[in-house]
Amino acid sequence: MKKRFLFYKTITVPSLFYFVKALFFVLLISNINIVAQAYSLKGQMWGSLLRGNNPPIGRSNYEESWGYIPTLSFERNLINNSVIDLEWAYKIGKIYSGDYSIGTLDAPYRIWFRYSSDRIEARLGLQKISFGPAMILRSLSWFDTIDIKDPTGQTDAVEAFRLRMFPNNSIGLWLWSINNDQDTLSFGGRTELSINAGELGLTYHTDQSTLPQSIGQSPVYISNAHQRIAFDYRYDGYIGFWLEAAGVLSNSKSNIRPNRFTLFTVGADYTIPIGPGLLVMVENMNIREFSTITDSINTHNYTAFMASLPVNMLIQLMFIAQVDWDNNNVYNFLKSSITYDHFSINLILSASPKRSDFDITEEYLPKTVSGFGTGIQFMLIYNH
Repeated sequence: MKKRFLFYKTITVPSLFYFVKALFFVLLISNINIVAQAYSLKGQMWGSLLRGNNPPIGRSNYEESWGYIPTLSFERNLINNSVIDLEWAYKIGKIYSGDYSIGTLDAPYRIWFRYSSDRIEARLGLQKISFGPAMILRSLSWFDTIDIKDPTGQTDAVEAFRLRMFPNNSIGLWLWSINNDQDTLSFGGRTELSINAGELGLTYHTDQSTLPQSIGQSPVYISNAHQRIAFDYRYDGYIGFWLEAAGVLSNSKSNIRPNRFTLFTVGADYTIPIGPGLLVMVENMNIREFSTITDSINTHNYTAFMASLPVNMLIQLMFIAQVDWDNNNVYNFLKSSITYDHFSINLILSASPKRSDFDITEEYLPKTVSGFGTGIQFMLIYNH
């Protein structure tokens, strides 16, 4: 049976926001009575060697990559326990297939300015916006690309203004405006409530862009203005339990693509008292897509299982299995990592479907050996 392949969008960075942020920052700090200030320089450097048995046609079985993200932070304390800070980070790197360069990393990673106090936080710029309790099958990965399998922990960012307010210790309010590839602003907000029975969240977002886009890391793909609404809940007790429920309503009148989507993720975890503690987790996602024009309905079901064991203070093992029930498709991932001081050494074994298993012609599949067939990867990471 053929399988479907999921694509992800890449977000560009309009220069207008950079100018506005820089001007706002200069004007602000030139008129503030400063009581303290601090600078910091940190970064992440990584190198990777991957060998797979199912490369693209004409490409090597080996894929190498390296990169570096220097990060400069600046902070100033103001009166009344308020703070302004700025972060700038830039990603550079190369990806090789054998001896040939197949990709270049050369783009801003983070550029944001923030004002925060006890009850409010306002941040403007290229930043991470992430929420929701799910770990792998994330119905609420609307604006990030977080992947628990990635040892670097990196994620794409969005160009946005985000405001968070905390009226008390139990309530959090979010508001945001995001600039997309067409320089069209989208808007949304989120309410979070913490009670004895758990943590709840309600999220809404509206996007008037007609640019084709996927909703986060899900297979939901739309090309018209749309609205999103979601509810999430997490409880931590004898076991951990969470759920994410989201609906996407598109304005599309097409009789080819669906214009209504629902995504539902439920998960649980438990720590088994083996050694330092064996964490086991399972998640299930159901996606339902249908059309109000043709009344057609399609459903997709996915399950993820994870087991994570810290062998000692330096070594950790993680195993993840993901199942696509509709296409009888199984992905397996095993990572062994050693972390010492600023260094992390990772050995990753993976088994995925081959290129011939997808219902997409070879020329439209990603030109990488990663994610196809069986593979072994070695990655060295240095954080300073």
